[in-house]
Amino acid sequence: MSNPMIQLLVLAAIAIFLILRLRNVLGTRDGFEPTKSEPPQTDRRNFEVIDGSANEVDHDIIDHVEPDSPAADALTAMKRAEPSFSVGDFLTGAKSAHEMILLAFERGDISEIRPFLADEVADAFQSVIDSRNAQGQTVEAQYLGTHGTTISSAEFDNQTGTAEVSVQFVAELIVATRDAADNVVEGDPKASRKQRDVWTFSRGMGQDDPNWQLVATG
Repeated sequence: MSNPMIQLLVLAAIAIFLILRLRNVLGTRDGFEPTKSEPPQTDRRNFEVIDGSANEVDHDIIDHVEPDSPAADALTAMKRAEPSFSVGDFLTGAKSAHEMILLAFERGDISEIRPFLADEVADAFQSVIDSRNAQGQTVEAQYLGTHGTTISSAEFDNQTGTAEVSVQFVAELIVATRDAADNVVEGDPKASRKQRDVWTFSRGMGQDDPNWQLVATG
């Protein structure tokens, strides 16, 4: 057999051997396999849903009284009974009422403010006015302004729907009382003084009448 023939047979045998080896390797899982890539791990974060409504604060209340105080609880109950009720608006009205009622009392005529007074308060005011008149006294009064208006306390009766709010006023006035001979017997017509009052207003929440009544003074 010639050398070329021998070389051809050797090459053919090598080729058959390599084919068999490759088949054995590729047909098993012992050979090289690309590793299965894992999906990229994203930075997953669990976000807790916070219900803001449960933690809402009513600044219309806590701007005027301490949070979680009895007064705050009472004012909250008033708002539940009458959603349109505003503490800020109430205090604005109370400030105006304080000036109007105080001047009417000092000047001796409460007829125009009578609807804003409870019977007991109206009777007490009228008693003082009658006493002055009997002595021939007159009062000069000038309201210079309010320096402070704060809520002292608040109560709400869930059974009757009656609300009571006590307000402290710090006002500046000029008040002078003269006798029948026009002599100053009390106060000073040329000097102002500060006056501190605590008045309690009451009203049935949810009623058509929006007016509060003065039920106590101190």
